[in-house]
Amino acid sequence: MTIYDELVARGLIAQVTNEDEIKKLINEGKATFYIGFDCTADSLTAGHFMALTLMKRLQMAGNKPIALIGGGTTMIGDPSGRTDMRKMLTREDIDHNAECFKRQMERFIDFSDGKALMVNNADWLLDLNYVDLLREVGACFSVNNMLRAECYKQRMEKGLSFLEFNYMIMQSYDFYYMFQKYNCNLEFGGDDQWSNMLGGTELIRRKLGKDAHAMTITLLTDSQGKKMGKTAGNAVWLDPNKTSPFEFYQYWRNVGDADVLKCIRMLTFLPIEQIQEMDSWEGAQLNEAKDILAYELTQMVHGTEEADKAREASKALFAGGANSENIPCHTLSEEDFRDGKADILQILVSSGLTTSRAEARRAVQQGGVSVNGEKVSDPFTAYEKSAFAEEFLLKKGKKSFCKIEA
Repeated sequence: MTIYDELVARGLIAQVTNEDEIKKLINEGKATFYIGFDCTADSLTAGHFMALTLMKRLQMAGNKPIALIGGGTTMIGDPSGRTDMRKMLTREDIDHNAECFKRQMERFIDFSDGKALMVNNADWLLDLNYVDLLREVGACFSVNNMLRAECYKQRMEKGLSFLEFNYMIMQSYDFYYMFQKYNCNLEFGGDDQWSNMLGGTELIRRKLGKDAHAMTITLLTDSQGKKMGKTAGNAVWLDPNKTSPFEFYQYWRNVGDADVLKCIRMLTFLPIEQIQEMDSWEGAQLNEAKDILAYELTQMVHGTEEADKAREASKALFAGGANSENIPCHTLSEEDFRDGKADILQILVSSGLTTSRAEARRAVQQGGVSVNGEKVSDPFTAYEKSAFAEEFLLKKGKKSFCKIEA
């Protein structure tokens, strides 16, 4: 099986501009490709997994990845899939986030000896002269075509700012610049980026001539990755300080039955033949598949030791008989106590199991909170410090656990 055939078998290909040339480039290890990452936060999320593992697969097949950090495009904000404008970040925040991205990407991609590049589009976008850009690039874009793009449709009714309208031009310019600077001949992205990606290939064709078109092939990955990595409205981060290895493991351990094999196929490096044998699994076997998925991805992000601890802690909670030392622990501060007591709502918020007291109150009133196996039904329940001298295991819902200390 060729690497391109494997991508198809794993369900990673949605659309391509020229499949025959893409196959040839990828299978022969001649693709220099890029994926862009706008640094809107100080950590990558589980939603970036598909892009990261895709880069790793193609690099292992001899192709050269370019990880494009969007230090410039983040200052504009991608309107794709948005119902409102993104929060405007300062240059300092963006630079900090970009550094965090770099450190996390190095766990997946081998940047040694020129095997991959990491570049920041702030290096060329922020120095552009606006009038020069309009003259050089603006004439290559049809406003009518831009307004028909999927990435803008959701915003047209509520209002699309002129700032965001320029995002397609900026992303297209990235491809145009890297095609010339780094011989980049392939772009990957989610299917909500299709219009932006076509803009790049068209810009190269119009500026550099028809002969250049064969080298500007755009391949599109399925947008499933953007649907991953969020639970109860909160992102699942790759940074262990934001999402612990145990929480990360539990997130993947609790994916739906209908999604587990799809996630294994798309995100893990298990042989495709082994995954195909799992297609007939059902019932209890799906729980085994979820454990495999959770362990493989936790090991990839946090290492074998943390993956082993997370698996052991999960068994302690759900199967019994295992060591509970690896369950996430939170220590309450003096600020969490009033008159020597910490109420259940404050404990839930302080531990991170809820984001607000209002959410904590609803969880208690709906019967979703327990301490050491006993349900807490009164939102005014409070505990003295002595209650935390022994094990205090807090549970919210069926999947969220935390040991509490004072």
